[in-house]
Amino acid sequence: MTPRLPLLAVLAAAALAGSVIVAHAAAPAADAAPRWFKGNLHTHSLWSDGDDYPEMIADSYKRAGYHFLALSDHNVLEEGLRWFELKAPAVAKGAVVQRGGGAVMESYLARFGAAWVERRETEEKKEVRLKPLSEYRVLLEEPGRFLLIPGMEVTSSWKRPKTATAPELGGPVHMNLINPRTLVAPVAADNAVEIMQRSVDAVLAQRTATGQPMFLHLNHPNFVWGVTAEELMQVHGEKFFEVYNGHPTVHNEGDATRLSTDQMWDAILTRRLAELKLDVMYGIGTDDSHHYHQIILGKSNPFRGWVMVRARHLTPESIVLAMEAGDFYASSGVVLAEVARTEKSLSVEIQPEPGVTYTTQFIGTRRGYDPTSQLIPAPESEKTPRKTLPHRRYSKDVGAVLAEVTGAQASYTLKGDEIYVRAKIVSSKVKTNPGVTGEAECAWTQPVVNGAR
Repeated sequence: MTPRLPLLAVLAAAALAGSVIVAHAAAPAADAAPRWFKGNLHTHSLWSDGDDYPEMIADSYKRAGYHFLALSDHNVLEEGLRWFELKAPAVAKGAVVQRGGGAVMESYLARFGAAWVERRETEEKKEVRLKPLSEYRVLLEEPGRFLLIPGMEVTSSWKRPKTATAPELGGPVHMNLINPRTLVAPVAADNAVEIMQRSVDAVLAQRTATGQPMFLHLNHPNFVWGVTAEELMQVHGEKFFEVYNGHPTVHNEGDATRLSTDQMWDAILTRRLAELKLDVMYGIGTDDSHHYHQIILGKSNPFRGWVMVRARHLTPESIVLAMEAGDFYASSGVVLAEVARTEKSLSVEIQPEPGVTYTTQFIGTRRGYDPTSQLIPAPESEKTPRKTLPHRRYSKDVGAVLAEVTGAQASYTLKGDEIYVRAKIVSSKVKTNPGVTGEAECAWTQPVVNGAR
């Protein structure tokens, strides 16, 4: 097995090369202007289905130049006493695997020392204590340089039983909770809308009761095709979803019968703003990392997607409030030196790489658009645990490319009839270690909403 630290060090160096902020920057002065902070809000560890210790994961992100990280394990907060069993090695797909043991344990010991790593052993089993966030954060956090934000993935699924006239229906609904005070339990229901709405309501109630800024965002809507645009657009109080997720099985790009996450975003924005009279929805980038030892296509690796947040302070409160104001962008590789959003314009300045070209698409929907859509049923032959709801295909007016600019700078001035305008920057550079073959590095700004809509 390839040693872990050199393998991730190569990837971390590549990630650091694309950072806007130098990783060792000093803490800002109290009156400092807002600056860009790089972070990932969707990460897994041995607390659920990741394959490394949380402090090892956090250390790798810090080394890669990230400023903040949320460990978001499934239906658990990293708190309390948790012992992890080191089971006997097993062979999976020709490789010897021992979650938390073997070379993984050796790297853990080498990085943090035998005094830090707590182990116990009986005749029946060997165990290691998983450190809670409250303990390991003191080793890694630095003011103005690196922050760990509490998180969890509220992992639910909906199921509608088979009837005489309809097949069994269902799908996953995963939502990341950022900066909670207490755990939010998964919801059981027979539809995705109810799960999302009840989950959002629980988070808003906790926020009101505690005064602590926090938010919930929908993860990977196309994972097992669990959530459609029409379902997500109905949810009151939800402001975020993942437009990019680096996991290899989440179908950001859609397929012949389902919308891409970009197309979903445009349908959601158009109908929420123009028809449902609900708030804007923002797009997040994450890597959804699970696998830290095999950095290859087909694994869910770190450093694939992130957000760049413009905030005054590197604190959970400042990050959450800046994101709720839309002062951030999502990226899978493209770095923006500047994003300017006003009521009447949207402009970007790209931090270019030598030999790479950039195309900025200004995407939006104008008032008077054709609102028609049609169902596009999934293939009958598709092998999924249960049938999922079909997507809808919208007219070419929804999410139209209003302008396209080549180069390191691009701007768009609203003409007055746009409902919203957002920018997607596509580079000519093929992504290193992509989630799927052939990905180009991209960035996504948050939409400018026309107040006169």
